Amino acid sequence: MRGLIIINAYPNGEKFYRQANRIAEELQKLGVETDVLKNGELAITIQSNGNVACETAKNYDFAVYLDKDKYLGELLEKSGLRLFNRAAAVAVCDDKVSTYAALVGKNIPLVETIPAPLCYTPNAKTNEEFLEIVAERLGFPLVVKKSYGSFGAGVHLVHGMDELIEMSQKTLYEPHCFQRYIAQSSGRDIRVIVIGGKAMAAMERVAKKGEFRSNVELGGEGRKINPDKTYLDAAERASIALGLDYCGVDLLETSDGPIVCEVNSNAFFEGLEKTTGFNVAAAYAEYIVATIKRK
Repeated sequence: MRGLIIINAYPNGEKFYRQANRIAEELQKLGVETDVLKNGELAITIQSNGNVACETAKNYDFAVYLDKDKYLGELLEKSGLRLFNRAAAVAVCDDKVSTYAALVGKNIPLVETIPAPLCYTPNAKTNEEFLEIVAERLGFPLVVKKSYGSFGAGVHLVHGMDELIEMSQKTLYEPHCFQRYIAQSSGRDIRVIVIGGKAMAAMERVAKKGEFRSNVELGGEGRKINPDKTYLDAAERASIALGLDYCGVDLLETSDGPIVCEVNSNAFFEGLEKTTGFNVAAAYAEYIVATIKRK
């Protein structure tokens, strides 16, 4: 069996290589010959006859897709390569509003969210009447969140109408949404790693002083916990609903129980492995091999 791990052609830091190499290491322990390539090394082609050609992909039984390039993912699948995660699931998770929309009607508790109207008109001014509705429904402070972004980037806490108008104008030409601020969980969330629809490990992330975002990349600290079953169930349902082989589900605490904040199809696990002692890469590798053997 041969496996391929695909990362972006322009990796933003060593952590991307470390994630790929950890998975490769565990696959190799299971007897899987594994290579790590950047997406630009695949040179997939849509041919004039309407077929897809990728000579490199023919050499592998599967690919661990550690990228968000929706075009390449979809074309690799059309060439016959099994991706972990599948292209459609990666694309939905890359867009936060699409993630929330996909989870609607699945009996999964979600952060109250209002998508911002998309704007394509040059020199437009933000719709203040719409923002008044947002403020009335969500109250202040509230969260303005860009649809695309990782590691807490593009997530802002606003405290009043003037600030909301200013932030809305800044993000007018980028897909974004407005969310209710969950004060009970400010600066804290629970990250659950789910593999094959089963919660494998979890940690609490606590923000540094003065920061409401708990991302480790922003100075947050990971702490080992044993969350209540309701948290694990919510994470598993979200993963299954989105068709994910692997993900990290971020949950917030409320008086009514956990709610899903975000689902990350390529969640980094280095910090969680160190915090919990659980070998995420090995569990993922075992799941991948078992899935391919069943196929």
